[in-house]
Amino acid sequence: MKTAAPYSSPYVAGAGVGVVLLLAFVLMGRGLGASGAFSSVVAATVDAAAPAHVAGNAFYQRYADGAANPLKDWLVFEIIGVAIGGLASAWLAGRVRWTTERGPRITSRRRLANAFVGGIAMGVGAKLARGCTSGLGLTGGATLSVGSWLFVLAAFAGAYAAAPLLRKAWR
Repeated sequence: MKTAAPYSSPYVAGAGVGVVLLLAFVLMGRGLGASGAFSSVVAATVDAAAPAHVAGNAFYQRYADGAANPLKDWLVFEIIGVAIGGLASAWLAGRVRWTTERGPRITSRRRLANAFVGGIAMGVGAKLARGCTSGLGLTGGATLSVGSWLFVLAAFAGAYAAAPLLRKAWR
């Protein structure tokens, strides 16, 4: 069995994210984000399944009646690229395997349930905040948006507050 390569330096990875964000601004005219891609996919799915519902809903309306196909949104292709790039990176580093990362005091089922609930909370929060952590934290922070900086501070404060509650599962 191939030994996994060591993880990249967080400083190099952070600089890489900064370069990608700069290139997104220069080449695409906008920053990075993720939640908009999921909104586009949901809008396309609802339009295909229930066009009458789309006609009566302002959120979906912009995709109806021959408007721009939401699946041509740049964020959809960004997320597809993130998935392909993540898989390629894991494969090249020898880290592709079917496993659940967890601590010794938590079962795989409980770990996956926690991840699912956390993902739902993040998704709801992204819709309420009108942006996800990548859009608010990276793109908003890069444009010096006060609201984005407040969001980042609140996210870190919330993570530090929740850490003692979740730490026992990892020890």
